Amino acid sequence: MEHQRQKVWQAASCLLCMAVACKFDVQLDGTEFMGGVVTGPLLQMQDIGCISFLLAAALAFRFRRVAAAVALLACLLCLPLYLLFTAPGPFRWVVGGEWKTPLMASFVWDWWSIGGLLAVAFATLVAVKVFPGRVGNSP
Repeated sequence: MEHQRQKVWQAASCLLCMAVACKFDVQLDGTEFMGGVVTGPLLQMQDIGCISFLLAAALAFRFRRVAAAVALLACLLCLPLYLLFTAPGPFRWVVGGEWKTPLMASFVWDWWSIGGLLAVAFATLVAVKVFPGRVGNSP
């Protein structure tokens, strides 16, 4: 029963992250954001992360460790876009590149990107908790 609850938490965290990632995808799809040298690949990473979260949710009930690894990869793929929307100043300083729009503020309170960061942190926590067990004990 305990393992079933953990599987449900794992799948739910992946679906939550997928919902936030799809929201960003729908909002930014077809905009100038897609064509940027830096922002274009970020949006492609977000798309791959969204699909990976769906895959991880589907795998959570049969192959928990594989699903956890896929979820961790999806978290890493989605994280840069959330960081760009939350902390554009430090993000531009770390990434560099040529930006067409001027920087208005170093940190921005955007509810969806903060929610995305929290969802990614939750999914990471749930996924990491899958790995400590021995291989023979995993159901």
